[in-house]
Amino acid sequence: LSSVTGKAAPRTAAVVLGSRSLNIASRPSDLVGGTPLLDLNPLLANHGINLEDGLQLVGKLESLGPCSSVKDRLGRSMIDEAEKQGLISPGKTVLVEPTSGNTGIALAFIARERGYRCILTMPETMSIERRMMLLALGCEVVLTPKETAVPGALAKAHEIIAELGSDGFMLQQFENPANPKIHRETTGPEIWEDTDGRIDILVSGVGTGGTVTGVSQYIKGSEEHGCSPLKPTLQTIAVEPMEQMLITHAKGGEKIGEQGPHKIQGMGAGLVPPVLDLDILDEVVPVHSEEAMKTTHELWMMGLPAGVSSGAIVNAAIQVCQRPESADKFVVAIIPSFGERYFTHPMFSEIKETAESLTKQPLPEPYDNTEYGFATPRG
Repeated sequence: LSSVTGKAAPRTAAVVLGSRSLNIASRPSDLVGGTPLLDLNPLLANHGINLEDGLQLVGKLESLGPCSSVKDRLGRSMIDEAEKQGLISPGKTVLVEPTSGNTGIALAFIARERGYRCILTMPETMSIERRMMLLALGCEVVLTPKETAVPGALAKAHEIIAELGSDGFMLQQFENPANPKIHRETTGPEIWEDTDGRIDILVSGVGTGGTVTGVSQYIKGSEEHGCSPLKPTLQTIAVEPMEQMLITHAKGGEKIGEQGPHKIQGMGAGLVPPVLDLDILDEVVPVHSEEAMKTTHELWMMGLPAGVSSGAIVNAAIQVCQRPESADKFVVAIIPSFGERYFTHPMFSEIKETAESLTKQPLPEPYDNTEYGFATPRG
């Protein structure tokens, strides 16, 4: 049994070799979860934030999952639950889902692992790396107009389901109760144990809303879901793009500036997800795409490759840490995904140009550089 959840640990094949037992996972999806925390206080110091009173910022590195995002948990949970309920069968059921990318990748690798055909619909703004990842995993990808965001992808998914009839099944990440459930059962307990219960503030982006909802329910307590209160005073802070402040509006707040498309892939889906528990949110912090990209660059410069949604979340966390009332708080920020997936994102355009403009250099003696296309032996 897991020491964290009291539930069965991921399936592994225990191979006995002499007196040693080797810990070997049976399948890729058994590697989901158990992600570490990373000290992000160096970022706070770079922003001139006083750390003398014990302020601590850490990142929960969901980017280290088997397919490099927090959605690995969601993909496994939804498929596991549907299989348990007898709703889907490998080799027969076609999984169809609208996705901004990372949920699709999670579904794709588990569908490939277990033998499901998988069709994913997504806005045309999703990066070429995500599309390639899905295609490489054997998925079928259908792009929808960027102007309609996720609602357009959802409408297309419903159309495909109608064409497939009884063979099609939509897991519905924005509504599926298995979404926050996996975070109540795994992510929340991991954060609680790894911080020794010291967490005061949770900062999380909202894509489907499952992570921020499930973790908060586990720590704050949820009678509905059988979670005894561990720290009812936990401050839950959701992050959304400043250009698309739907959650702020749903909570009664005012929108700031022009609203519309944004560049923070993985959040701001163009709707308030039904799975999101609005009442559990203490605050919503909007972050502009440009600021998110700047903070993402800071993460890369400290040696942490992360996506732009991670930059948005850490940017919001830094804002929270700058407040006088946060001087002695323990803040946990979710790092949702790995950065290599975003190289065609606008924030990397200058680096891409630099990489493409690099040219080979001549070699020293005794090499004859004319053999490698140079004009003279020395280049």
